[in-house]
Amino acid sequence: MNYLDVINYGNKILKLNNIKSYSLDSELLLSKTLNISREEILINLDKKITINQIKKYKSFIIRRKHKEPIAQILCKKEFWGNDFYVNKDVLIPRPETEIIVEAVLKYINTNSSKNLLEIGTGSGCIIISIIKERPNSKAIAIDISKKALKVARYNVKMHHLMNKIKLINIDIDKFNHNKYDFIISNPPYIKKFELKRLDNNVKLFEPKIALEAGTDGFKNIRKIITRSKSLLKKNGKLIFEIGENQSDYAGLLLRKNGFYINEVINDMFSIPRVIISTKIL
Repeated sequence: MNYLDVINYGNKILKLNNIKSYSLDSELLLSKTLNISREEILINLDKKITINQIKKYKSFIIRRKHKEPIAQILCKKEFWGNDFYVNKDVLIPRPETEIIVEAVLKYINTNSSKNLLEIGTGSGCIIISIIKERPNSKAIAIDISKKALKVARYNVKMHHLMNKIKLINIDIDKFNHNKYDFIISNPPYIKKFELKRLDNNVKLFEPKIALEAGTDGFKNIRKIITRSKSLLKKNGKLIFEIGENQSDYAGLLLRKNGFYINEVINDMFSIPRVIISTKIL
């Protein structure tokens, strides 16, 4: 078999199992199998592939057939123009979460030195993306999951930011370090009973701890707002992601806790996705 034969095999299996991106996924999985670029494959479609390589490729196709996210199989996801290592212990970075990065960068001048805290860092993709763009700033990134922090540590090292980003395994309830110019978070915000309605590629493969937020979906958001009140400097900014239909109540919680809402930013589907607020009391 050559490259084209195995890609066609992958296409057929994935298409039959309703994988919409079957063609791209087949090529990406062959790229991982052979450890060469997708472009190199596409200009060498008649090149032969070994039996062992075919077995490895088929094992990847079977995983994808069962709806395992392509990013988890590849152990890689692009976010804000950078590659990040991901696995089953962290949420796969989403395009809409880039709104947080964009929002923070808007409020920090290129040469400014700011102190940031990220609550629930996961893979570390948000804080790493920000600090790469604003290298004079520094950050602490916390997470209650030791497994997630292991992934974040790998990514911080990969992007050469160990001297800029400190990782701590702690719950925000127990965290009392310093005062911050910015606090950022992409917290869990899905209601407990809505978890079962999620797509299988999310529900079966991504960490529940990073998704579920109690019966009303606000368990973590409530905690973040309350703690940020004491952790932020006056006029410091709290910027976080929210779920669908959560902007009104999140805004109410913020105002009750002495925050001014600067802006609510919609995602590409016109859903309110990120709230920018300022501590004024």
